Amino acid sequence: MPITVFYKGEVIARGQPADFVQALRDLGPLSRSSDLLAFDDDSGRQVDLDLASPVAPRPRGRPALGVEAREVTLLPRHWEWLAAQSGGASVSLRKLVEAAMRAGRSDRECLDAACRFLTVMAGDRPGYEEATRALYAGDRENFDALCLLWPNAVAAYARALAWPRDNA
Repeated sequence: MPITVFYKGEVIARGQPADFVQALRDLGPLSRSSDLLAFDDDSGRQVDLDLASPVAPRPRGRPALGVEAREVTLLPRHWEWLAAQSGGASVSLRKLVEAAMRAGRSDRECLDAACRFLTVMAGDRPGYEEATRALYAGDRENFDALCLLWPNAVAAYARALAWPRDNA
């Protein structure tokens, strides 16, 4: 899961946490925990970084894949279709999920990700509510104008979450 880390409104790290967690530890004690915030680059959700414990290497083998057994409720015709697929139900479901993930997020999911991020990083900044309305209205020009008083990194990251295809 790629993440972006902000320190006092500026981006200080991007990528996989294991690649930079030691550098974050080296920052030392923070005056406020809210000075250092990390966000999932796909969902815009705030994530917790465990800076206290070292990054442990994962054991080898199938458990490292993170395979989890959970219950799925489907209609009988869905189970019949899955059973007829090569590899069975589990393989077919994994393939369907992977294909959907490769297709990318919908426009609405992108806007929601930006809104989640902005709620944390700009919720108390001037123009936040109006910027959120402009975001969902697709009014990028107004959104950009409303973000002018925010740190550049905050506005840029919100834009990248909301309209990722523009940055591709």
